[in-house]
Amino acid sequence: MPVEETTVPVTTKIRNTGGVLFTFGVLTALLYFGRLFIVTLLMSIFIAFILEPVVNLFMRARLPRGFASFLVCSLALVILYLFAVLGYSQASGIWEELPAYTQRVNQLSEKVLVQVEGVEKAVNDMLTPRRARDQERIAREQQQQAELQKQSTRRKRATDPPMSPLLPPPVQEVRIASERSPVVEYLYENWTQFYDIALMASFVPFLVYFMLSWRDHFVHNFLRVFHGEARGIAAATIDGIARMARAYVVGNFILGLLLAGASMAFFYIFKVPYWLIVGPLSGFLSLVPYIGLPLAIIPPFLAALTVYDNLAEYLVIGTTVAFFHLLALNLFYPKLVGSRVHLNPLAVTVGLMFWGFLWGGIGLVLAIPLTASLKAICDHMPGLAPYGRLMGD
Repeated sequence: MPVEETTVPVTTKIRNTGGVLFTFGVLTALLYFGRLFIVTLLMSIFIAFILEPVVNLFMRARLPRGFASFLVCSLALVILYLFAVLGYSQASGIWEELPAYTQRVNQLSEKVLVQVEGVEKAVNDMLTPRRARDQERIAREQQQQAELQKQSTRRKRATDPPMSPLLPPPVQEVRIASERSPVVEYLYENWTQFYDIALMASFVPFLVYFMLSWRDHFVHNFLRVFHGEARGIAAATIDGIARMARAYVVGNFILGLLLAGASMAFFYIFKVPYWLIVGPLSGFLSLVPYIGLPLAIIPPFLAALTVYDNLAEYLVIGTTVAFFHLLALNLFYPKLVGSRVHLNPLAVTVGLMFWGFLWGGIGLVLAIPLTASLKAICDHMPGLAPYGRLMGD
Protein backbone atom coordinates (compact mmCIF):
# COMPACT_ATOMS: atom_id res chain seq x y z
CA MET A 1 0.00 0.00 0.00
CA PRO A 2 2.68 2.59 0.78
CA VAL A 3 4.23 1.87 -2.59
CA GLU A 4 0.96 2.57 -4.40
CA GLU A 5 0.37 5.82 -2.50
CA THR A 6 3.85 6.99 -3.46
CA THR A 7 3.64 5.86 -7.10
CA VAL A 8 0.34 7.49 -8.02
CA PRO A 9 1.28 11.10 -7.16
CA VAL A 10 4.62 10.76 -8.98
CA THR A 11 2.88 9.45 -12.10
CA THR A 12 0.36 12.24 -11.92
CA LYS A 13 3.12 14.83 -11.60
CA ILE A 14 4.93 13.37 -14.61
CA ARG A 15 1.74 13.53 -16.66
CA ASN A 16 1.08 17.10 -15.60
CA THR A 17 4.65 18.10 -16.43
CA GLY A 18 4.37 16.43 -19.83
CA GLY A 19 1.12 18.26 -20.50
CA VAL A 20 2.67 21.58 -19.55
CA LEU A 21 5.69 20.99 -21.80
CA PHE A 22 3.45 19.93 -24.69
CA THR A 23 1.28 23.02 -24.26
CA PHE A 24 4.36 25.24 -24.11
CA GLY A 25 5.70 23.68 -27.33
CA VAL A 26 2.39 24.18 -29.15
CA LEU A 27 2.15 27.80 -27.99
CA THR A 28 5.75 28.47 -29.04
CA ALA A 29 5.06 27.02 -32.49
CA LEU A 30 1.94 29.17 -32.84
CA LEU A 31 3.85 32.27 -31.77
CA TYR A 32 6.61 31.54 -34.28
CA PHE A 33 4.56 30.63 -37.35
CA GLY A 34 1.86 33.21 -36.64
CA ARG A 35 4.31 35.96 -35.64
CA LEU A 36 3.18 38.44 -38.31
CA PHE A 37 -0.45 38.31 -37.22
CA ILE A 38 0.33 38.26 -33.49
CA VAL A 39 2.88 41.11 -33.70
CA THR A 40 0.38 43.23 -35.64
CA LEU A 41 -2.27 42.60 -32.99
CA LEU A 42 0.12 43.35 -30.13
CA MET A 43 1.37 46.55 -31.74
CA SER A 44 -2.22 47.68 -32.17
CA ILE A 45 -2.94 46.95 -28.51
CA PHE A 46 0.09 48.93 -27.34
CA ILE A 47 -0.80 51.87 -29.59
CA ALA A 48 -4.31 51.77 -28.17
CA PHE A 49 -2.82 51.90 -24.67
CA ILE A 50 -0.87 55.02 -25.66
CA LEU A 51 -3.95 56.76 -27.11
CA GLU A 52 -6.42 55.71 -24.39
CA PRO A 53 -5.61 58.66 -22.04
CA VAL A 54 -6.15 61.09 -24.93
CA VAL A 55 -9.53 59.49 -25.68
CA ASN A 56 -10.50 59.87 -22.02
CA LEU A 57 -9.48 63.53 -22.22
CA PHE A 58 -11.81 64.10 -25.18
CA MET A 59 -14.58 62.20 -23.41
CA ARG A 60 -14.36 64.65 -20.50
CA ALA A 61 -15.50 67.29 -22.99
CA ARG A 62 -18.72 65.21 -23.32
CA LEU A 63 -17.82 63.66 -26.64
CA PRO A 64 -19.02 60.09 -27.36
CA ARG A 65 -16.32 57.42 -27.16
CA GLY A 66 -16.67 56.51 -30.83
CA PHE A 67 -16.27 60.09 -32.04
CA ALA A 68 -13.45 60.77 -29.57
CA SER A 69 -11.65 57.63 -30.76
CA PHE A 70 -12.06 58.74 -34.38
CA LEU A 71 -10.62 62.18 -33.60
CA VAL A 72 -7.66 60.74 -31.70
CA CYS A 73 -6.85 58.19 -34.43
CA SER A 74 -7.14 60.85 -37.15
CA LEU A 75 -4.87 63.20 -35.19
CA ALA A 76 -2.33 60.39 -34.69
CA LEU A 77 -2.36 59.60 -38.43
CA VAL A 78 -1.83 63.27 -39.31
CA ILE A 79 1.12 63.51 -36.93
CA LEU A 80 2.54 60.25 -38.30
CA TYR A 81 2.13 61.58 -41.86
CA LEU A 82 3.97 64.81 -41.01
CA PHE A 83 6.83 62.84 -39.45
CA ALA A 84 6.91 60.58 -42.52
CA VAL A 85 7.16 63.58 -44.87
CA LEU A 86 9.91 65.07 -42.73
CA GLY A 87 11.76 61.77 -42.61
CA TYR A 88 11.38 61.31 -46.38
CA SER A 89 12.83 64.75 -47.09
CA GLN A 90 15.80 64.03 -44.83
CA ALA A 91 16.27 60.52 -46.24
CA SER A 92 16.19 61.84 -49.83
CA GLY A 93 19.00 64.24 -48.95
CA ILE A 94 21.02 61.39 -47.49
CA TRP A 95 20.38 59.33 -50.62
CA GLU A 96 21.67 62.14 -52.86
CA GLU A 97 24.84 62.42 -50.79
CA LEU A 98 25.37 58.66 -50.62
CA PRO A 99 28.33 58.74 -53.10
CA ALA A 100 30.03 61.33 -50.89
CA TYR A 101 29.48 59.11 -47.85
CA THR A 102 30.88 56.12 -49.72
CA GLN A 103 33.95 58.07 -50.79
CA ARG A 104 34.43 59.36 -47.26
CA VAL A 105 34.21 55.86 -45.79
CA ASN A 106 36.80 54.64 -48.31
CA GLN A 107 39.13 57.51 -47.40
CA LEU A 108 38.80 56.80 -43.70
CA SER A 109 39.36 53.09 -44.30
CA GLU A 110 42.53 53.79 -46.29
CA LYS A 111 43.71 56.19 -43.62
CA VAL A 112 43.15 53.59 -40.92
CA LEU A 113 44.93 50.92 -42.98
CA VAL A 114 47.93 53.23 -43.52
CA GLN A 115 48.10 53.91 -39.79
CA VAL A 116 47.85 50.21 -38.99
CA GLU A 117 50.59 49.40 -41.49
CA GLY A 118 52.77 52.13 -39.97
CA VAL A 119 52.27 50.76 -36.49
CA GLU A 120 52.96 47.23 -37.72
CA LYS A 121 56.15 48.36 -39.45
CA ALA A 122 57.31 50.23 -36.35
CA VAL A 123 56.68 47.22 -34.14
CA ASN A 124 58.42 44.97 -36.66
CA ASP A 125 61.42 47.28 -36.74
CA MET A 126 61.61 47.22 -32.96
CA LEU A 127 61.35 43.46 -32.65
CA THR A 128 63.33 42.30 -35.71
CA PRO A 129 67.16 42.38 -35.46
CA ARG A 130 69.11 44.40 -38.05
CA ARG A 131 70.79 41.32 -39.55
CA ALA A 132 67.45 39.61 -40.04
CA ARG A 133 66.09 42.73 -41.71
CA ASP A 134 69.04 42.80 -44.10
CA GLN A 135 68.49 39.16 -44.97
CA GLU A 136 64.81 39.81 -45.63
CA ARG A 137 65.70 42.79 -47.84
CA ILE A 138 68.19 40.72 -49.85
CA ALA A 139 65.63 37.92 -50.25
CA ARG A 140 63.02 40.39 -51.49
CA GLU A 141 65.47 41.88 -54.01
CA GLN A 142 66.35 38.43 -55.32
CA GLN A 143 62.70 37.56 -55.62
CA GLN A 144 62.03 40.78 -57.55
CA GLN A 145 64.93 40.07 -59.93
CA ALA A 146 63.58 36.57 -60.54
CA GLU A 147 60.14 37.98 -61.31
CA LEU A 148 61.63 40.53 -63.74
CA GLN A 149 63.57 37.77 -65.50
CA LYS A 150 60.41 35.66 -65.85
CA GLN A 151 58.51 38.61 -67.30
CA SER A 152 61.25 39.33 -69.87
CA THR A 153 61.24 35.63 -70.89
CA ARG A 154 57.47 35.75 -71.39
CA ARG A 155 57.73 38.89 -73.55
CA LYS A 156 60.45 37.28 -75.70
CA ARG A 157 58.27 34.18 -76.24
CA ALA A 158 55.29 36.38 -77.15
CA THR A 159 57.29 38.11 -79.93
CA ASP A 160 58.41 34.80 -81.52
CA PRO A 161 56.40 33.59 -84.56
CA PRO A 162 53.73 31.03 -83.70
CA MET A 163 54.55 27.39 -84.33
CA SER A 164 50.93 26.43 -85.05
CA PRO A 165 47.95 28.21 -86.58
CA LEU A 166 46.16 30.40 -84.13
CA LEU A 167 42.82 29.23 -82.95
CA PRO A 168 39.92 31.69 -82.94
CA PRO A 169 39.35 33.23 -79.56
CA PRO A 170 36.65 31.52 -77.51
CA VAL A 171 33.26 33.07 -77.65
CA GLN A 172 32.49 34.56 -74.29
CA GLU A 173 28.99 34.92 -73.03
CA VAL A 174 28.04 38.56 -72.63
CA ARG A 175 25.97 39.22 -69.55
CA ILE A 176 23.91 42.34 -69.31
CA ALA A 177 24.39 43.92 -65.94
CA SER A 178 21.28 44.68 -64.01
CA GLU A 179 20.33 48.33 -64.17
CA ARG A 180 18.52 48.15 -60.84
CA SER A 181 20.16 49.56 -57.74
CA PRO A 182 21.01 47.19 -54.85
CA VAL A 183 18.09 48.52 -52.78
CA VAL A 184 15.61 48.03 -55.63
CA GLU A 185 17.09 44.59 -56.32
CA TYR A 186 16.64 43.60 -52.67
CA LEU A 187 13.04 44.85 -52.65
CA TYR A 188 12.34 43.00 -55.89
CA GLU A 189 13.70 39.71 -54.55
CA ASN A 190 11.79 40.00 -51.23
CA TRP A 191 8.61 41.68 -52.45
CA THR A 192 6.33 38.99 -51.02
CA GLN A 193 7.69 39.53 -47.50
CA PHE A 194 7.29 43.31 -47.76
CA TYR A 195 3.82 42.85 -49.23
CA ASP A 196 2.76 40.74 -46.23
CA ILE A 197 4.17 43.31 -43.80
CA ALA A 198 2.46 46.18 -45.62
CA LEU A 199 -0.82 44.26 -45.70
CA MET A 200 -0.74 43.61 -41.95
CA ALA A 201 0.33 47.20 -41.24
CA SER A 202 -2.70 48.50 -43.15
CA PHE A 203 -4.96 46.86 -40.54
CA VAL A 204 -3.31 48.68 -37.59
CA PRO A 205 -5.34 51.95 -37.82
CA PHE A 206 -8.63 50.05 -37.97
CA LEU A 207 -7.67 47.74 -35.12
CA VAL A 208 -6.65 50.69 -32.94
CA TYR A 209 -9.88 52.53 -33.66
CA PHE A 210 -12.10 49.54 -32.87
CA MET A 211 -10.09 48.76 -29.71
CA LEU A 212 -10.62 52.32 -28.49
CA SER A 213 -14.25 52.78 -29.53
CA TRP A 214 -15.46 49.32 -28.43
CA ARG A 215 -13.28 49.03 -25.32
CA ASP A 216 -16.12 49.00 -22.77
CA HIS A 217 -18.07 46.46 -24.82
CA PHE A 218 -15.12 44.08 -25.13
CA VAL A 219 -14.17 44.27 -21.44
CA HIS A 220 -17.74 43.87 -20.19
CA ASN A 221 -18.51 40.85 -22.35
CA PHE A 222 -15.13 39.26 -21.71
CA LEU A 223 -15.75 39.36 -17.95
CA ARG A 224 -19.17 37.73 -18.43
CA VAL A 225 -17.36 34.57 -19.57
CA PHE A 226 -16.21 34.04 -15.97
CA HIS A 227 -18.40 33.36 -12.94
CA GLY A 228 -18.12 34.00 -9.24
CA GLU A 229 -14.67 34.58 -7.83
CA ALA A 230 -13.04 33.94 -11.19
CA ARG A 231 -14.69 37.09 -12.58
CA GLY A 232 -13.01 39.23 -9.93
CA ILE A 233 -9.65 37.59 -10.63
CA ALA A 234 -10.07 38.17 -14.38
CA ALA A 235 -11.01 41.84 -13.82
CA ALA A 236 -8.00 42.36 -11.54
CA THR A 237 -5.73 40.64 -14.08
CA ILE A 238 -6.96 42.80 -16.96
CA ASP A 239 -6.60 45.93 -14.87
CA GLY A 240 -3.07 44.97 -13.80
CA ILE A 241 -1.98 44.19 -17.35
CA ALA A 242 -3.52 47.42 -18.65
CA ARG A 243 -1.86 49.59 -16.00
CA MET A 244 1.51 47.89 -16.46
CA ALA A 245 1.43 47.98 -20.27
CA ARG A 246 0.22 51.58 -20.33
CA ALA A 247 2.90 52.64 -17.85
CA TYR A 248 5.59 50.84 -19.84
CA VAL A 249 4.52 51.98 -23.31
CA VAL A 250 3.60 55.55 -22.37
CA GLY A 251 6.67 55.87 -20.12
CA ASN A 252 9.01 54.70 -22.86
CA PHE A 253 7.29 56.92 -25.39
CA ILE A 254 7.68 60.00 -23.18
CA LEU A 255 11.27 59.05 -22.40
CA GLY A 256 11.96 58.59 -26.13
CA LEU A 257 10.53 62.04 -26.86
CA LEU A 258 12.76 63.58 -24.17
CA LEU A 259 15.84 61.84 -25.55
CA ALA A 260 14.90 62.79 -29.11
CA GLY A 261 14.46 66.46 -28.16
CA ALA A 262 17.75 66.61 -26.26
CA SER A 263 19.59 64.80 -29.07
CA MET A 264 18.16 67.09 -31.76
CA ALA A 265 19.16 70.18 -29.78
CA PHE A 266 22.71 68.91 -29.30
CA PHE A 267 23.12 67.79 -32.93
CA TYR A 268 21.81 71.16 -34.15
CA ILE A 269 24.27 73.07 -31.94
CA PHE A 270 27.12 70.75 -32.90
CA LYS A 271 26.19 71.10 -36.62
CA VAL A 272 25.58 67.41 -37.27
CA PRO A 273 23.90 66.99 -40.70
CA TYR A 274 20.28 65.81 -40.85
CA TRP A 275 19.74 66.45 -37.15
CA LEU A 276 15.96 66.39 -37.62
CA ILE A 277 16.01 62.67 -38.42
CA VAL A 278 19.22 61.64 -36.64
CA GLY A 279 18.03 63.05 -33.29
CA PRO A 280 14.75 61.08 -32.97
CA LEU A 281 16.41 57.96 -34.39
CA SER A 282 19.20 58.12 -31.84
CA GLY A 283 16.80 58.95 -28.99
CA PHE A 284 14.42 56.05 -29.54
CA LEU A 285 17.18 53.55 -30.38
CA SER A 286 18.69 54.38 -27.00
CA LEU A 287 15.69 52.69 -25.35
CA VAL A 288 16.42 49.27 -26.87
CA PRO A 289 17.40 46.99 -23.96
CA TYR A 290 21.10 46.16 -23.52
CA ILE A 291 22.23 47.32 -26.99
CA GLY A 292 20.59 50.75 -26.93
CA LEU A 293 23.78 52.76 -26.38
CA PRO A 294 25.78 51.47 -29.41
CA LEU A 295 22.67 51.69 -31.58
CA ALA A 296 22.11 55.31 -30.50
CA ILE A 297 25.70 56.27 -31.36
CA ILE A 298 25.67 54.84 -34.91
CA PRO A 299 23.28 57.39 -36.61
CA PRO A 300 25.14 60.57 -35.53
CA PHE A 301 28.49 58.98 -36.36
CA LEU A 302 27.32 58.14 -39.88
CA ALA A 303 25.80 61.60 -40.36
CA ALA A 304 29.01 63.32 -39.22
CA LEU A 305 31.28 61.43 -41.63
CA THR A 306 31.23 64.19 -44.27
CA VAL A 307 31.73 67.00 -41.75
CA TYR A 308 34.26 66.02 -39.09
CA ASP A 309 37.77 64.61 -39.44
CA ASN A 310 39.19 64.76 -35.92
CA LEU A 311 38.71 61.93 -33.49
CA ALA A 312 37.98 64.40 -30.67
CA GLU A 313 34.77 65.55 -32.37
CA TYR A 314 33.48 61.99 -32.60
CA LEU A 315 34.43 61.48 -28.96
CA VAL A 316 32.32 64.51 -28.02
CA ILE A 317 29.33 63.13 -29.94
CA GLY A 318 29.68 59.64 -28.46
CA THR A 319 30.20 60.96 -24.92
CA THR A 320 27.13 63.21 -25.13
CA VAL A 321 24.91 60.43 -26.47
CA ALA A 322 26.18 58.12 -23.72
CA PHE A 323 25.46 60.83 -21.12
CA PHE A 324 21.87 61.19 -22.37
CA HIS A 325 21.45 57.41 -22.35
CA LEU A 326 22.76 56.93 -18.80
CA LEU A 327 20.85 59.93 -17.47
CA ALA A 328 17.58 58.66 -18.94
CA LEU A 329 17.97 55.08 -17.76
CA ASN A 330 19.19 55.91 -14.26
CA LEU A 331 17.08 58.98 -13.43
CA PHE A 332 13.90 58.99 -15.53
CA TYR A 333 13.38 55.31 -16.40
CA PRO A 334 12.87 54.09 -12.78
CA LYS A 335 10.25 56.79 -12.18
CA LEU A 336 8.36 56.49 -15.45
CA VAL A 337 8.60 52.74 -16.14
CA GLY A 338 10.53 50.69 -13.59
CA SER A 339 8.09 51.09 -10.70
CA ARG A 340 5.29 49.44 -12.70
CA VAL A 341 7.15 46.54 -14.36
CA HIS A 342 8.67 44.77 -11.31
CA LEU A 343 10.88 42.31 -13.21
CA ASN A 344 14.23 41.06 -12.01
CA PRO A 345 17.27 41.20 -14.36
CA LEU A 346 17.27 37.43 -14.96
CA ALA A 347 13.62 37.44 -16.06
CA VAL A 348 14.32 40.41 -18.35
CA THR A 349 17.33 38.68 -19.93
CA VAL A 350 15.49 35.39 -20.48
CA GLY A 351 12.50 37.29 -21.89
CA LEU A 352 14.73 39.17 -24.33
CA MET A 353 16.34 35.92 -25.46
CA PHE A 354 13.02 34.12 -25.89
CA TRP A 355 11.07 36.83 -27.72
CA GLY A 356 14.11 37.87 -29.74
CA PHE A 357 14.55 34.27 -30.88
CA LEU A 358 10.89 34.06 -31.91
CA TRP A 359 10.38 37.44 -33.57
CA GLY A 360 13.80 38.98 -34.15
CA GLY A 361 14.22 42.73 -33.66
CA ILE A 362 10.57 43.46 -32.95
CA GLY A 363 10.68 40.72 -30.32
CA LEU A 364 13.41 42.63 -28.47
CA VAL A 365 11.18 45.72 -28.45
CA LEU A 366 8.14 43.83 -27.16
CA ALA A 367 10.02 41.45 -24.83
CA ILE A 368 9.74 43.45 -21.58
CA PRO A 369 6.02 44.37 -21.82
CA LEU A 370 5.11 40.81 -22.81
CA THR A 371 7.15 39.30 -19.97
CA ALA A 372 5.67 41.80 -17.52
CA SER A 373 2.17 40.91 -18.78
CA LEU A 374 2.86 37.23 -18.12
CA LYS A 375 4.02 38.16 -14.63
CA ALA A 376 0.80 40.14 -14.03
CA ILE A 377 -1.25 37.09 -15.07
CA CYS A 378 0.71 34.85 -12.72
CA ASP A 379 0.36 37.34 -9.85
CA HIS A 380 -3.45 37.30 -10.02
CA MET A 381 -3.93 33.54 -10.46
CA PRO A 382 -3.54 31.47 -7.26
CA GLY A 383 -1.99 28.47 -8.98
CA LEU A 384 0.63 30.57 -10.82
CA ALA A 385 1.51 33.03 -8.06
CA PRO A 386 4.89 31.33 -7.30
CA TYR A 387 5.98 31.87 -10.90
CA GLY A 388 5.06 35.54 -10.64
CA ARG A 389 7.22 35.86 -7.54
CA LEU A 390 10.01 34.05 -9.39
CA MET A 391 10.01 36.71 -12.12
CA GLY A 392 9.52 39.61 -9.71
CA ASP A 393 12.09 42.02 -8.34
